[in-house]
Amino acid sequence: MLKYLIKQSKPLLLSASFASILHGICSVLLLAQISSALTATESDREEMALIFAGTALCVMLSYMMAAILFERLGQRAHSELRSFIAQRVIVADYRQLEQLGAARIQSALSEHCTRVAEFFVSFPVILTNAVVVAGCLVYMALLSWQVFLLAILVIGFGSLGYHLAHLRAIRHLDIAAQEQDNLFTYFRSLTDGAKELRLNRDKRTTFYDDVLKQSIEKVRKERTFGMSVFVASASWGNFLIYAFIGMVLFLLVGDVPDRALIITGYALVFVYMVGPLEALLLNIPRANLAQVSADRIDEITRLMSSSESQTEKAELPPLQSIVLQGVLHRYYHEQKDEMFTLGPVDLQFHPGEITFLIGGNGSGKTTLAKLLVGLYPPEEGNITLNGVIINDTNRDNYRQFFTTIFSDFHLFDRLLETGHGKDLDEKGNQLLAKLHLQNKVKVQNGAFTTLTLSQGQRKRLALVVAYLENRPFLVFDEWAADQDPAFKEIFYYEVLPELRAMGKAILVISHDDRYFHLADRLIRMENGRLLFDPVKSPETNPNISQIDTCPHLSFD
Repeated sequence: MLKYLIKQSKPLLLSASFASILHGICSVLLLAQISSALTATESDREEMALIFAGTALCVMLSYMMAAILFERLGQRAHSELRSFIAQRVIVADYRQLEQLGAARIQSALSEHCTRVAEFFVSFPVILTNAVVVAGCLVYMALLSWQVFLLAILVIGFGSLGYHLAHLRAIRHLDIAAQEQDNLFTYFRSLTDGAKELRLNRDKRTTFYDDVLKQSIEKVRKERTFGMSVFVASASWGNFLIYAFIGMVLFLLVGDVPDRALIITGYALVFVYMVGPLEALLLNIPRANLAQVSADRIDEITRLMSSSESQTEKAELPPLQSIVLQGVLHRYYHEQKDEMFTLGPVDLQFHPGEITFLIGGNGSGKTTLAKLLVGLYPPEEGNITLNGVIINDTNRDNYRQFFTTIFSDFHLFDRLLETGHGKDLDEKGNQLLAKLHLQNKVKVQNGAFTTLTLSQGQRKRLALVVAYLENRPFLVFDEWAADQDPAFKEIFYYEVLPELRAMGKAILVISHDDRYFHLADRLIRMENGRLLFDPVKSPETNPNISQIDTCPHLSFD
């Protein structure tokens, strides 16, 4: 992930890195000039003052340039990363998204993206201070190579301790990152389950004390421990530096030529180097956090592969028929705690036909609908559109024939597909009035004025969207379940016949047995198998195939 971001912004990264390196070099030169000025003669001070002023100006400009460039780089990285994840989500197979879960994706888009972006903001600090520390070591080597070798030994010993601490800390940071994904699930439950939590004190208390608070505490403890290890290792490094300063000042530098210059230079260098070294050691954990987050993003995006070819927008041909031949799908059934087999299914759909799909909970109705509309590819058998077999190369185009309102539907705040304009607004507002929503919400410039509605009202709003999308095939999954009797009458007696008259193919998943007689065909699903009930005889509707009758059902 970090390699991908670096590749996307290589020119900007190189420019910002050059500015950071220049800032570090100028800082070291400024330090050397300060050291020299302390022992310089009066005749040399004027020239040294000019050089010092120029170097100080270079330090300021290089820092400013590096900070601005890396801030832009961090914001670009944040944007690129979110776009990258969003694109992977959009093209991913729907089944994989279901298995992955919304919480992990939200965690990647928010928490992990932010931490990776912070790495680019902290990178100039790491790079600049690394150059400063390296420059200070070079300056020490020029003063006394014997003392320089000892400095290398001390820094190496401190680096070894820091590396061992790093390995320990990174494990705890990784655990915290994994728990963060669970925490986002619990955060979502706070709002999605607000009614249940308010109605049940024991459930509310248990959820907060034993689930949410425990997860928050686990993230806090693991991150605190990991970052504390980094701080402790940085403090250990600082202690070694100060110990080394004491050794140089009081033990190592004896009565040698230029003793005052060497002692002054070393003292100044070490005191100056403590700040950059501390900043370096404290910012390296940010890079480690970014690496942990990048690994999590890598893991999540690898699970969002797509087996389908991405196709360009094309004009849809008229719908003639959709045929399911021997379609079979297997999935884990929670209620039965076993693998559930749906099918084999043999089924045909034609324009101008209303099909009702009925059956008990867990019988496979919604799964069949997802197979029909192309969200799940069949494991066996074929789906054909106008005689053409649907596969990975054309499944995306096939899905464009459908508008669906599933029981877990989502409403966008605007009409994304149908464009904008006064005609669209007028037509949308007419439909809202027809469904008695004109006093709750309106369409303005292709967007809804509000989505703060009851579930039944939101379903009516989704029906408006379905009308405006004007697709050949509509699927309604328990649409009327949350509606008042008056709106059920409107849906079954007005909306469905109107859509049929428009030549739409319609599949309605329903339990409203008082309206079954309005269907052209009634299909019952039991344990993943289909049974057909003759609502109208095959002589009056040749598209109806009769497999079995259910005498316990009665129709008007």
